Amino acid sequence: MFQPNMFESHHHLLDMSGARSSESEVLKMRDFEDFETKSGTETMEPDPSGDDAQDPNNDDSSNNNGQRQKRKRYHRHTQHQIQELEAFFKDCPHPDDKQRKELSRELGLEPLQVKFWFQNKRTQMKAQHERHDNAILKAENEKLRAENTRYREALSTATCPNCGGPAALGEMSFDEQHLRIENARLKDEIDRISAIASKYVGKPLASNYPHLPPHLSSRSPDQFTPQSGFVGEMYGGIDLIRSVSMPSEADKPLIVELAVAAMEELIRMAQGGEPLWIPADSGQPSEILNEDEYFRIFPRGIGPKPLGFKSEASRESAVVIMNHINLVEILMDVNQWSGVFCGIVSRAMTIEVLSTGVAGNYNGALQVMTAEFQVPSPLVPSRESYFVRYCKQHGDGTWAVVDVSLDNIRGNSILRSRRRPSGCLIQELPNGYSKVTWVEHVEVDDRAVHSIYRPLVNCGLAFGAKRWVATLDRQCERLASSMANNIPSGDLLITSPEGRRSMLKLAERMVLSFCSGVGASTAHAWTTLSAAGSDNNVRVMTRKSMDDPGRPPGIVLSAATSFWLPVPPKRVFDFLRDENSRNEWDILSNGGQVQEMAHIANGRDPGNSVSLLRVNNANSSQSNMLILQESCTDSVGAYVIYAPVDIIAMNVVLNGGDPDYVALLPSGFAILPDGPEFGEGGGGILEIGSGGSLLTVAFQILVDTVPSAKLSLGSVATVNNLIKCTVERIKASVSCDNP
Repeated sequence: MFQPNMFESHHHLLDMSGARSSESEVLKMRDFEDFETKSGTETMEPDPSGDDAQDPNNDDSSNNNGQRQKRKRYHRHTQHQIQELEAFFKDCPHPDDKQRKELSRELGLEPLQVKFWFQNKRTQMKAQHERHDNAILKAENEKLRAENTRYREALSTATCPNCGGPAALGEMSFDEQHLRIENARLKDEIDRISAIASKYVGKPLASNYPHLPPHLSSRSPDQFTPQSGFVGEMYGGIDLIRSVSMPSEADKPLIVELAVAAMEELIRMAQGGEPLWIPADSGQPSEILNEDEYFRIFPRGIGPKPLGFKSEASRESAVVIMNHINLVEILMDVNQWSGVFCGIVSRAMTIEVLSTGVAGNYNGALQVMTAEFQVPSPLVPSRESYFVRYCKQHGDGTWAVVDVSLDNIRGNSILRSRRRPSGCLIQELPNGYSKVTWVEHVEVDDRAVHSIYRPLVNCGLAFGAKRWVATLDRQCERLASSMANNIPSGDLLITSPEGRRSMLKLAERMVLSFCSGVGASTAHAWTTLSAAGSDNNVRVMTRKSMDDPGRPPGIVLSAATSFWLPVPPKRVFDFLRDENSRNEWDILSNGGQVQEMAHIANGRDPGNSVSLLRVNNANSSQSNMLILQESCTDSVGAYVIYAPVDIIAMNVVLNGGDPDYVALLPSGFAILPDGPEFGEGGGGILEIGSGGSLLTVAFQILVDTVPSAKLSLGSVATVNNLIKCTVERIKASVSCDNP
C-alpha cells in the first residue's frame, strides 16, 4: 500500500547520517586539500631510521645541548619530473619496486621520493572521487525531497472520480487500475522499441509519440505528383525495387515511431464499425471506408493524399486452416510471404531487419522491405512499395502484422502508389484454425490501367483485401493437402507419400515461375522486346538461361496477352482445366486425346488439383513428354498452369526424388472477373463489367538451345502466331459453348 511518509523517513535518515559525519568530513577534507596543494610539487620525506632527517643546509640545526632537532624536510620537484610522473600514473597508479627504481634513475629522484609521490597522488585522486560522489548523493537527496513534496501535494488535492469530493487512498476502481497497468505496458513497449532504434542513432527517443512527426506529415501534395510512364517499363529506367538503399541512421527512429502509430491505426481499422466503415450498395464490396470519418480519427497519418491519386480501402475476414503461429511466420519471412501470395506479390525483398522480436518469436519484429504488387496481366501496371513491417502480439493467441509506406521518408519523386497502414489481425481458434481480418488501404495513381481492367480495379477486387484473404485461404488448403499422408487409391503412379509431396513441390515451383513473368512487372530476368515482329496486343519478352538446373539452357521467349470474354469465369476455368477439351485449344497436342495419369486433390473445391497428363497421339511433338498441370480457383480468380516434363525426370519425382532439378517452362492462363458482379450469369452478356471474364494467356517456349545465340525475328513471329491462334481457338470454343 502506498505510504506518503516513506519519502520523509528516507530523507530523515539521510539528514541524520549527514549531520553526524559532517564534522569529521570537514577535517578530512582539509587534510585532503593540504595534500592536493603539496603533492604536485613537494614530497614529505621522513628519516628512514625512524627520526626525521636533518637538513645540513639549515643554520638552526645545531643547539647548545648537541642534540639533533627533529623536523620534516620537503623536496620540490621540477616541472619535467612532475609531467613524467603524471604520465606514468595514468598507465600505472601502483608501480612496483622495479618500476619505482627505474623512474627514480630516469628522473634523478630517490626511490622513496617516487614512492611517496605516488602515495600522495593516490590519496588526492581518492579525495576528488569522494567529493564527486558526495555531490551526486546530495543532488539525489534534493531530488527525492522534491519528489516527496510533489507527491504529498498531489495526494492532498486528489478528488474522487464519482462524487468530486476528496479521495481517500484505495478508492481507485478496477477499470482505472486496469487502464493504468495497460498504459504502463504500452509505455514499456514503446520504450523497448525506441531502445532498439537508439542503438543506431546513439540517443533515446521520446516515448510519448502519438503520430508521425509534423515534418513528415506536412508535405505538400505536389511533392508526390507521379511521372508518366509506359505500362510494364521501369520508371525512368530505374528498378525501384532493387535501387532502394538501406535506411539512414537518422531515419531509423522515425521508422520505429511510424510503425508503432501504424499498428494502433490497423487495430482500430480492423475492429471498428460504423461510421468508420459503412455498408456498400449492391455490386460493390461489402464495406466502404468513410474517408471523412477516417481523417477525423487519424488526422495526421502519413500525410495528405497526393495530387491525382485515388483511395482504395477494403476489409475482409475469413477462417483459414492454419494455426496463428505459422501464419505469423509466413508473413514475416519474405520468401514464404512472396511464395504464398505469388499471384499478388511479383517480387519482394527485405532491406534491413531493425528487430527480430523477443522471446524466440516475432513479437516486436520490425523490418524494412520493398515489394511489387501485380495483377496477372500485362495491361495493369504493377505497384511498387517501400515500407516497414511491424509484428506485435496482442494478448494470448492474437497477433497483428502491419505495413506502412516509407516513401515520404525516402522522398520518392516518382511515387505511383503508397500504403497507408495495411495488414491483418490473426486470432487463434481451436483445432489449428485461425480467424484473419485483413485491411488493405492504399493511395494510387491508376490512370495507366487498361480500360477492360478498370471495373475490376475500381471495385477493389484487383488489389483489395478480399483477394489477399481468398488467396491465403486457398494456399492454406493447399499446404494442408501437401502434408497429408493418405494416398488416393486411384493414383497408381503415386505409390508413396514422398512421391506425392515431390509432385506437389514441382507444381508449386511451376506456379511461382508462371506468376513471376505474367504481370506487368517493371524488371525481372526478362527483357521486353520492341514492338517489331510482335502484335501490339501481345507483350513478348526474352530470357537467357545457362546455369539454372530448373530451366532448360538456351533462349526462352515469353509471350502474354489479355482479353475479355463474355462468359462467366467459372465456365472458362472448367473448359481450360478439363483434359477432354484440351485438344480444342492446345495447338501442340495436334488434336490428340489427353489422358490424366495421376491426380492430387488440392483443396475443397474440385477444381483445385494437380494432374499429370499424357497426349495419346503418335504425331504429337509431345509424344515423349508428360504434362504437369495445376488448376486452382477461389472467390476472386482462377489459374490453369501447365508445363511439359520429361518422362524420365518425372519418374524420379514420382519416386520421391528431388524436383528442383526438373527443367520447367510453364505456360497457362489467369482468369479474373471483369467487375464486382460475376458468377453464373443469365442470358446475354453484352458489356464489360456485367459478369464476363478477363483472360490472360502466357506461353514460355525454348527457341534456341545455345544461350549465346542471337534471337531471330522469325522466332518472335512464331511465338506471336502461336498465342494469337490459341486465343482465337478459345474464343471460338467458349462462344459456341455459351448459350
